[in-house]
Amino acid sequence: MSASSSVTRRRFIRSAAASVAATPLLGAASRESHQATGTRVGEVTDTTAIVWTRLTKHSARNNNGVSFALEKGKNKGKTQRNVPPVHEIEGACPAMSGKVRLRYGLKADMSDAVATEWMNVTEDRDGIHHFKLTALKPGSTYHYVSETAGTDGTAHESFTGKFHTAPDHMAPTSLRFCVMTCQGYQDRDHDDGHPIYPSMVALDPRFIVMTGDLVYYDSNPPRAVSPALARLHWERMFSLPRLVEAMRSTSTYWLKDDHDTLTNDCWPGMNAGELTFPEGIQIFREQAPLGEKDYRTVRWGRDLQVWFTDGRDYRSPNTAPDGPDKTIWGAEQKAWFKRTVKESTATWKVLVSPTPLVGPDRGNKHDNHSNDAFTHEGDEIRDWLKANAPDNFFVVCGDRHWQYHSVHPSTGVQEFSVGPASNSHASGSPGEDKEYHKFHHVQGGFLSVELKPDGGKSQIAFQLRNVSGEVAYEAKFARTI
Repeated sequence: MSASSSVTRRRFIRSAAASVAATPLLGAASRESHQATGTRVGEVTDTTAIVWTRLTKHSARNNNGVSFALEKGKNKGKTQRNVPPVHEIEGACPAMSGKVRLRYGLKADMSDAVATEWMNVTEDRDGIHHFKLTALKPGSTYHYVSETAGTDGTAHESFTGKFHTAPDHMAPTSLRFCVMTCQGYQDRDHDDGHPIYPSMVALDPRFIVMTGDLVYYDSNPPRAVSPALARLHWERMFSLPRLVEAMRSTSTYWLKDDHDTLTNDCWPGMNAGELTFPEGIQIFREQAPLGEKDYRTVRWGRDLQVWFTDGRDYRSPNTAPDGPDKTIWGAEQKAWFKRTVKESTATWKVLVSPTPLVGPDRGNKHDNHSNDAFTHEGDEIRDWLKANAPDNFFVVCGDRHWQYHSVHPSTGVQEFSVGPASNSHASGSPGEDKEYHKFHHVQGGFLSVELKPDGGKSQIAFQLRNVSGEVAYEAKFARTI
């Protein structure tokens, strides 16, 4: 963090502390923070946002707790021995009961801040509250202060952040956003968190899309075989300093996949020990700043509309025979997708999917639209896109542990795979396929997408970057407005 941003943070804290001290509800302020997992801002539109807050028992994560090595070989994910109480595990950030409040405004010194009411949070609900903000100003930077207090009324040191609202739907779009996926805890390549986070923050993105497999319940020990262990995975991952800093610096959109729902290639009806599929869905919605729907679309100005799909809640079993009734998206989501894509007037249309639509993938996989197991629905969606969005629609996918730019041979659907969050997590590619690939490389990294006006045109650039943020591949497209 720069010296100037450090000064700004101190100014935020003084302002927040003064406000808290003046509130009759609360007692004397404590200098200790109780937000070890930071804040998260999600579902930002031109006038709305959701700010996620969490009250923690301690000011910092348990850095001295029991740690676990990443299991490898034939025993990977099979053993579960000597697991201590959750709060004794490295990275644990147990919740506490108390109160939370948010102050937010357009000025960095918070002199114009609007304050929410104090909201009660409880330890048994993981100390979490989602503040739903409305009537925001389009195309603006908002600053906020998250304030907490104990059940005895003692105010704690506050926590600051910022986010950007989307521009008005008629405004030309000029922005950058980033997309990431697949972050293992034990192979993050740095004690403070995955290297992509400071690299993304350095680009000052308007938002980051968190594209599933954000924790690995089943393969990063200890395995999440209970709700308490599932929440531990979120605590230890999102209390890492690099992730905390990124989450406070911009807004996010969250998608889930298999490993952060329950277990590898899961579908409804499955369990993982005591952890059920519905509990996995509920915990993800608890931990992510989500609205009512897991599938949704958002407009960022005149030139960009983004779709986010869900690939777990509505799917058929992977083992079911393929055919018209076998689905990943489900009938309602698929109808919504087709309708809203046809209705969109955006210059560029981007689908961010937790899993591939084009691939190609490995022959032994059976979990996504590029696999033989879902050929019927995969063909249906790709053929529909060819007929209805042939030249301004792109797919961005997570899940795969390598980067690529693919063009489907018969439909022309273009897909960018963002790659995993660290180099040690990169692997598994079936190899370069000249029939599909414009670019293919097994490495960690992320995708940045940049839009800007270009005379009477709009330009969009897809940049596959390595973990340090260096551009490994770029594809540019332009359309006359």
